[in-house]
Amino acid sequence: MGKVSKDMTGEPVGGSGFEGRYGETEGYTIGFEKYTEHSDMASLFAGLPDDRCQCPHWGYVLKGKLVYHTAGDDIEVTDGEAYYVGPGHTPEIFPDTEI
Repeated sequence: MGKVSKDMTGEPVGGSGFEGRYGETEGYTIGFEKYTEHSDMASLFAGLPDDRCQCPHWGYVLKGKLVYHTAGDDIEVTDGEAYYVGPGHTPEIFPDTEI
C-alpha cells in the first residue's frame, strides 16, 4: 500500500489563485490543491477529444465546491464529499476550495 501526505510532497506549484502539492505512489499522482480564485479549466483541454479531459479523477473536497462538466450533465461536489469522474469532463473550481 502506498500513501502520500501533504508534508511528503515537494515544493508547491502555484499560479494566480492556486497552489498545488503533488506526490507519487503506486503509479498514481496524488494532489493537494487550494484555490482562492474561480478557475474554469475548459480551455486547458482544447484539442483533446471533445475538448475534454480524458483522464479519470478520484478525490475529496475538504471545503468549497467544484463542478465537473460532462457531455451528459454537471457533477457538483462540495464540502465533505468524495468523488469519481471518468474521462470526458472539464473542471470548474470555485474560490476558497481545497481538494
